[in-house]
Amino acid sequence: MSAALYKSLKYSTLPFMAIVFYSLGAAQEVTGSKHVLEIDGKSYLIDCGAFQGSRAEADRKNREWGIPAEKIEAVILTHGHFDHCGLLPLLPKKGFRGNIFATPASRDIASLVMMDSARIQARDAEYLKKQAEKKGEHFTWTPLYTEQDAIAATSQMVSVSYHRPLWIGPAVQLEFFDAGHILGSAMAVVTVAQNGSSLRIGYTGDLGRKGKPIIRDPEPLPPVDYLVLESTYGDRRHDPTSDAMERLADVVRQAVQRGGKILIPAFAIERTQELVYYFHMLVDQGRIPEIPIYVDSPMATNATTIFQVHPECYDEETHQAFIKHHKNPFGFNALHFVTSVDESKALNDLEGPAIIIAADGMCEAGRIQHHLIHHIEDPSTTILIVGYMAENTLGRRIREKQPEVKIHGQWFKNRARVEVIDAFSAHADYQETIEWLESQDTSQLKGIFLVHGEKDVQRVFKEHLEKRGYKNIVIVEYGKTYDLE
Repeated sequence: MSAALYKSLKYSTLPFMAIVFYSLGAAQEVTGSKHVLEIDGKSYLIDCGAFQGSRAEADRKNREWGIPAEKIEAVILTHGHFDHCGLLPLLPKKGFRGNIFATPASRDIASLVMMDSARIQARDAEYLKKQAEKKGEHFTWTPLYTEQDAIAATSQMVSVSYHRPLWIGPAVQLEFFDAGHILGSAMAVVTVAQNGSSLRIGYTGDLGRKGKPIIRDPEPLPPVDYLVLESTYGDRRHDPTSDAMERLADVVRQAVQRGGKILIPAFAIERTQELVYYFHMLVDQGRIPEIPIYVDSPMATNATTIFQVHPECYDEETHQAFIKHHKNPFGFNALHFVTSVDESKALNDLEGPAIIIAADGMCEAGRIQHHLIHHIEDPSTTILIVGYMAENTLGRRIREKQPEVKIHGQWFKNRARVEVIDAFSAHADYQETIEWLESQDTSQLKGIFLVHGEKDVQRVFKEHLEKRGYKNIVIVEYGKTYDLE
């Protein structure tokens, strides 16, 4: 949203307690969630995520802001994934002095993610500066924010547990419900009281799936007037979660027969811990041989510690194992956590089968790129895709089995075996989302706003919803304002 558009919205002649919704990110695209509720002239920002895609596009979009930070009354964070929290450090840097509300686990995860991002940006700036100096070029790129900015953002975060309604502004109440997406993930319900009545807006953030390990299933919301709904997988079905372990075991057994490594690009938070949990069970059950499993990510190591200190988010099965039987679901003999660069490099010289889980989940940065450089041309290698790959990312090109890919400016033949298991997705597919909708009271629902999805996917999802009788479904456009009545 341009400054002129924001000014016209902010100071136009609005009726008393006018409520307006608009999006500044993840509108007709998947990442970079940043949405605004304008309530009686006050702005409430829901998520402040970084766009993830090609480096040039991501840098450009993440430097665009669209709303004066000092005009924001409060921020609501649904969970700690980078595409929902990654730009929070820009808020204090730009003058925001209010509260950032999140669940306790989301606060810890977001703090880790922001600090990691700040360090990566600092290293990138140093590297790019040296490269420019070698070429005699003028270096102009600067990080979006520093570690101090990340610390400042964390200091403004206020922990709010599930089902604890809290007034966050004049006549504005927030309540979190479990989204079942990652540890601490929440759906936000904002209730606006006016003239003896109220208007309730639900925001799913990222909606999870039933039957996922470690965390609870997504819970229903109270009746809402408007629902802002994610649509990442609005045109497809996932493999059943019940099939995930067998598919995973099959991939491992085949890789062991070929004597090659399994490379798994996975985000350090949630997906890595979920894979560790599954591998632990498969080894315990004797369904896969006990080959070395390496989590090659300092951030994933720290994130696993966060998982261990937030048992309030566990489902009953994990609670029984971890709390009552003192069995650590995130540690077993075959598992090794790798933190140092030298240890990571040494993995490339390993002989025999092994599993390497490394970030970045979309292969756009991080240690997974170095492992791909060393192994993607080896036919004995298996690249296992277990998560969403956004458009124009290296991960998407590998998932599509393109015969040649570019990594660090160099072309490599893709001779590895590429396997895809969609059962690991932490996002509900279209059928699961509809089932979640149908499990609750939608009698007062006036409209649904679709965010967080690619354009073509959202059009298909809208058709699915309309066939089920849902009306007034809007595919949200960037910067366009929508009046809520």
